[in-house]
Amino acid sequence: MPKRQNNKPKTINQNNRKEMNKFVKALFFISGMICLILGIIGIILPILPTTPFLLLAVACFLRSSKRFYNGLLNNRILGSYIRNYREGRGMPRKIKAFTISMLWITILISFFLIQITWVRCILIVVAIAVTIHIILIRPKNVKKESN
Repeated sequence: MPKRQNNKPKTINQNNRKEMNKFVKALFFISGMICLILGIIGIILPILPTTPFLLLAVACFLRSSKRFYNGLLNNRILGSYIRNYREGRGMPRKIKAFTISMLWITILISFFLIQITWVRCILIVVAIAVTIHIILIRPKNVKKESN
């Protein structure tokens, strides 16, 4: 029997495919940078979650830039958030206390600056929900070195 030939016309040639890959890589890189910036802001503003944005940034950099991927994983400050998540570790108690304190300071400042009642209610509900979420995160056991 003769082989059947595939008579489908090729819609994307190799050059177009390479250009499309560059475009997709650029989109992943831009998305990674946006997530990285939001994650860094989340360190300062407890209303924004840090770890999910950093995880998204790592995923985007994995598909776009090995240099930024490795740089983020090996970063002295940001890398620990990602490693703790990947290794299933908890959150240190000091970080929990700091995060909850910053959350409530930020929420209370906003509460007194905003005069709209329903927005105030939403702020308090969000603060309570985030506080409960942070409290429920397993505490990280910090091992002390003895000399």
